[in-house]
Formats: sequence, structure tokens, C-alpha cells
Amino acid sequence: MPGQADLEKRVRELEQEVQQLQQGRRPPKVRYRSAAAIGDLPLLSIALGPDPEKGEWRGHARGVVAIGDTAMGGVAIGGLAVGGIALGGLSLGLVSLGGLALGIFLALGGAAVGGTAIGGGAAGRVAIGGVAAGEYACGGVAAGAHAISALRRDPEAEAFFREHGLAGLCPSAGQRRR
Repeated sequence: MPGQADLEKRVRELEQEVQQLQQGRRPPKVRYRSAAAIGDLPLLSIALGPDPEKGEWRGHARGVVAIGDTAMGGVAIGGLAVGGIALGGLSLGLVSLGGLALGIFLALGGAAVGGTAIGGGAAGRVAIGGVAAGEYACGGVAAGAHAISALRRDPEAEAFFREHGLAGLCPSAGQRRR
């Protein structure tokens, strides 16, 4: 049978394990900023998780390449990403990929809005999606000046999507996809 000292030692060990497990439940805090920079913008900035010392609930990364809870940069990757090329839950940029993608030139996402938008729901000059709205639109439900949908097949839209190599993304009238 273990003695009093052995039991007390075991209790201390268990208390340390519980403390470590509780600390492990907190989101990790990661901060990195490369020394190499262009002006005051680091080439790489990473900011993930809260930083209570700075009063940050989320990591804010800003750099040529930015990775963070909130990221801003030439290439931005994060929950909220803003940049030239943006990848994130909510992405805003010249080219965007995300759950909600807003892109000047190209947007790809569950919901996409941009010059060319491809997604479940898409809106743009060129829109391709389950529901699509644009000057040139194709999808299950499509609205626009030139559209391809289950109910409408505009010859100018067919020619446009074929010329730009996008015809494979558009539904064929009266044919089921396989």
C-alpha cells in the first residue's frame, strides 16, 4: 500500500497534468514576422490565435504574404483575407477563393461575386453556378442578358462560354450530366 508521501506526489502529478490539459484547450498563439521586408511590409507575417498581452482576440497578419485569423497582403490567407490573391472564409481581393468570395477579376466560392464569378451562387459580368446572375450567366438557374440554364439557352452565351473554354462548366440543354 502506498504511503502518504507517494499519494501526495501522485496528486501533484495529476494536478500538473490537468493544468497542462486546460492550457492545451486554449487556441495556440502564433506570431511571426520575417526580418526581410519591402518598406515596412514584411515578406511573411503569421498571426494566429489571441494575444491577450496586446488585447488582440484574433491574430492580425499584414505582409507580402500574410497568414492569420485576419490577413492583409499581396497573398492573404485567413478567416478574413484581403489582398491581391485572397483565400479565406471571407475573401476580398483581385482574385478571391473562399466561402464568400468577392473578387475584382475572379471569385471562386460558395457565394462568389466578381468580374468572373464561379460558385454555388455567383454574380458577376460572367457568372457560373447553381444560381448565376450576370451579363453572361450559366447554371441551373441563370439570369442575365445572355444565359444558359435549364429553361433558357442563348446562342450568344453558348458561343461566349465555348470561346473562353468554359462550356464544360455550363449545363447542356435537355441533357443530364454524368
